[in-house]
Amino acid sequence: MTEDQEAELDEQADDVDEEVAEEAADEAEGLQEGDFVELDYTAYTVEDEQLVDTTDPEVAEEEGVDDQGQEFKPRTIVLGEGHIFEGVEDALVSSEPGDSGSVTIPAEDAFGEYDPDNVQTVSAEKIDEDDRYPGANVQIDGQQGYISTIIGGRARVDFNHPLAGDDVEYEYEILDVVDDREQQAAGLFEMYLGMEPELWIETDEVEEEVPVEPDEDDEDAEPEFETETVEKETLYLESTPQMTMNQQWMMGKQQIGQDIIDKVGVDRVIVQEVIDGMGGMGMGGMMGGMGGMGGGDIEEALEDADVDADEIVDELEGAEE
Repeated sequence: MTEDQEAELDEQADDVDEEVAEEAADEAEGLQEGDFVELDYTAYTVEDEQLVDTTDPEVAEEEGVDDQGQEFKPRTIVLGEGHIFEGVEDALVSSEPGDSGSVTIPAEDAFGEYDPDNVQTVSAEKIDEDDRYPGANVQIDGQQGYISTIIGGRARVDFNHPLAGDDVEYEYEILDVVDDREQQAAGLFEMYLGMEPELWIETDEVEEEVPVEPDEDDEDAEPEFETETVEKETLYLESTPQMTMNQQWMMGKQQIGQDIIDKVGVDRVIVQEVIDGMGGMGMGGMMGGMGGMGGGDIEEALEDADVDADEIVDELEGAEE
């Protein structure tokens, strides 16, 4: 068999694979990976019914966690992206809006099995004085843990996740499929940052440099570019002080922005910072510290203060000597 025949067979096989994949996608029913889903859920540990997470404000109030500055409401996730435990995602795939259910996530797939070797004795000197008490969350040598006991100059620090070893039960309800792209972006930002910023999508005309096809006869030709007007879908995002100081945003804005571009399908993200006026309140002079006076007003100010400018010059010259 010649190389051309092998290549043709490979191409035919690829075409068959694509047709099978398309048919499977057409036959699939219900929610699929990549779908944006609005979800209500509450999760407890199975053994002692400790609250793990919830979107229900009434549950948050009952459990006494409603005062932590978090807004409890349905969340938007993307199936297949690891935004929730895999066992819950598996239950959501092929479901429909309005469906509800319960899934138990075993410890090893939730927060991991409890490992006694992750409990270590360390010198209390490694812990800030304000954190030297049982239950305090501490960071030792780059590891996050909590103090189980502390006696004298030694502390037992547990580096296991606080919920390690616990099976977790999720009760969920699928509220809707989210098709609106602005809602999709808002849901993703809320998941990443814990807040939902004001945003909108517009189509802009943008000038950009594009390469010009070189002359085939001129192999040594320098690359050339020309300005071309193109349309770009832009997600505009209004920055707020709360967002600017958000640690997740400060550390990962590039990755978050790229993920939004990929999942929502826009061309770019523009973050706008708005500075509101102060109602006529001016700032004090930054130059010279004389209440904003310009250079032409200095002599008048000295006269008003009954200060002899020549005497000041003589004193400065005497200090230099």
